[in-house]
Amino acid sequence: MIIRRICLLALVLLLAAPVLAQGFDEVQIKSEKVAEGLYMLVGRGGNIALSVGEDSTFMVDDQYAPLTEKIRAAVSAVTDIPVEFVINTHWHGDHVGGNEKLGEAGAVIIAHENVRARLSTDQFMEMFQREVPALPKVALPVITFTRDVKFHLNGEEIALFHVAHAHTDGDAVIHFKNANVIHMGDVFFNGMYPFIDLSADGSIDGVIAALDRALPLTDDQTKVIPGHGALTDRAGMLAYRKMLAGIRDRVAAQVDAGKSLEEVVASKPTAEFDEQWGQGFIKPDQFTEIVYTSLKGESVK
Repeated sequence: MIIRRICLLALVLLLAAPVLAQGFDEVQIKSEKVAEGLYMLVGRGGNIALSVGEDSTFMVDDQYAPLTEKIRAAVSAVTDIPVEFVINTHWHGDHVGGNEKLGEAGAVIIAHENVRARLSTDQFMEMFQREVPALPKVALPVITFTRDVKFHLNGEEIALFHVAHAHTDGDAVIHFKNANVIHMGDVFFNGMYPFIDLSADGSIDGVIAALDRALPLTDDQTKVIPGHGALTDRAGMLAYRKMLAGIRDRVAAQVDAGKSLEEVVASKPTAEFDEQWGQGFIKPDQFTEIVYTSLKGESVK
């Protein structure tokens, strides 16, 4: 199967991890002002949102552990207040790697309860055939939520809400209401086919449903921070949803007709979208398999 072939590559990459880790020395954290007091930080891993002001320094996601000092330097360039709150949009290492050092420095880490459950226990990512060890206590969320939460900081109303079984089972979307900015986490991979972590109870239908919940919060002036990819807007989100729904419907029709995975992949259901969306690390046939497996409801645990 296609995903099995990916796993072989993943194993090679894991064996080369000490060499790849050296590449973090070359990573630069770039800061882009999104609105007054609100920035998007880009380095390696998930995009970071940073809210700064007289009340606090509030961060959404914190990338990989080796980048924490560089991220702190980028924060200090726009505020004298150290990071006091960190929201994890989900549990993957490219979004929570900075938890340990930031937690040691006193930051309060917040996430959906499923994120803490996964970070506090060993996990296995089926797609990459990779074991992910539990994080130390200091890196775990100390506040968890299951319902909508609001923060009132820096003249901003910051709303957090959970979207179920989307990229994972613990995804959070963060809406900076006054600034008209929304951080989608890995529910949104801008300009590329998304990785949906089926082994963490993610699903294609959940991703589309998450977009449908977030889109009514946007207008033509909204700025959207995706989990990966460039800053975008409502039109970018709509284009992403159109692509996902189009591929999902084509694959679903073949699943309903009893087609095999091999037959569905051979039919190239993503072809219309490949030029724009198929250049990321998830390739067209790989994404077809993710969608097929999600719709079939096959166990990947």
